[in-house]
Amino acid sequence: MPQGKPGAGQSALVTGASMGIGVDLAECFARDGYDLILAARSAAALNAVAGRLSAAHGVKAAVFVVDLGEQGGGMRLAQAVKSAGLKIDVLVNNAGFGKAGAFAGSDIGLQLGMIDLNVRALAELTHIYWPGMLERNRGGVLNVASMAAFVPGPLMAIYYASKAFVLSLSEALWEEARGTGVHVSCLCPGATKSKFRERAGTGSTRLGQTAVVMDSMPVAEAGYAGFRDNQRVVITGKGNHRTARLVPFLPRATVLKMVRNMQSPASAAK
Repeated sequence: MPQGKPGAGQSALVTGASMGIGVDLAECFARDGYDLILAARSAAALNAVAGRLSAAHGVKAAVFVVDLGEQGGGMRLAQAVKSAGLKIDVLVNNAGFGKAGAFAGSDIGLQLGMIDLNVRALAELTHIYWPGMLERNRGGVLNVASMAAFVPGPLMAIYYASKAFVLSLSEALWEEARGTGVHVSCLCPGATKSKFRERAGTGSTRLGQTAVVMDSMPVAEAGYAGFRDNQRVVITGKGNHRTARLVPFLPRATVLKMVRNMQSPASAAK
């Protein structure tokens, strides 16, 4: 156990920990001495991440292969963690996905799958571990949302709505935990270098073609620092800060037109 580090003797469960922001968030916690519990669907990728971070930072790293998008996935993960004799001090809800395109004609299974992973699994895991955090007066929850949380998302409607849920829940729990010692933060990144963009198909949109794309590690480091300081909402990138501040003052119809234009294919006529 790393001595003299703020996370020594504690553990962090990171979902979606096989790639992108999830890997970098796990590394941020490992640097500060947290033992890691890593969950995702890919055993090979998880084992590689666990081995690297354990060796680099002298922490324990356990791996659990699970599809949190399946009904009851969060409970099955929690039961497996408990059966392994592990405890959770910090929950990092990073797993999620999006898909660009109009709601009409979209695959309903994919749309509901977004809700299952981005919303239901996040709420399920939080509900499981939240009471213990409050009883111990320490630990907390770091949720990964998106800049999409601040606006409705025509041409990516379910994804934007799912991230609005994550932001709203996070802020409510932050207030419920006030004065308890339990931290709650919601990380809201903009465009970030990861496989998310490839899976979501956002690279071909006007936003995808013009947005400043951040590396995933600075995004993760900002999220971790915000969680450590119990910052309610963490927005990465100066331009994104300006956007989040401006949106409440714009007519909603204007916001909707702006987002639709940004989410339209880059080749579409204006």
